[in-house]
Amino acid sequence: MKRSARQAGFTVVELAVVAAMIAILTGMVVPVVRYTVKRQDELELRFQLRLMRDAIDKYKQYSDSGLIPPQLGTEGYPPELQTLVDGAKLVGQIDKKQKFLRRIPVDPMTKKPEWGLRSYQDDPKSTSWGSQNVYDVYSLSSGRAIDGTYYKDW
Repeated sequence: MKRSARQAGFTVVELAVVAAMIAILTGMVVPVVRYTVKRQDELELRFQLRLMRDAIDKYKQYSDSGLIPPQLGTEGYPPELQTLVDGAKLVGQIDKKQKFLRRIPVDPMTKKPEWGLRSYQDDPKSTSWGSQNVYDVYSLSSGRAIDGTYYKDW
């Protein structure tokens, strides 16, 4: 039995409709994927900030309780962020160091292990570090979050 050309396959109109439907669905998926990726990066940023702030607070607790000898001008806070990774010598311990972080985390917004730092003596809105100690950390990203706030203000 011989088939006619009309029965052999799809028409151009059918292919155009299917292509249009695929384009519309793709157009709907792309913003959702972008939003999801950005939301995941924001969750990661909040986690990394919390991790470092907890390490700074724990260092301060050790210093206030006398387990870490205080350094002049640091107010009991770590002198730099790397101190949390390298560890601090505990009073009464010969070779023991207390480490507070395994490594300095990567900022998910800038993709670098670099963070803005504030000293206890600095103004809370300051963007320059006074270098006396590390009282707080923030992202160096100038971007805005999904909720409209700046990442550097977190």
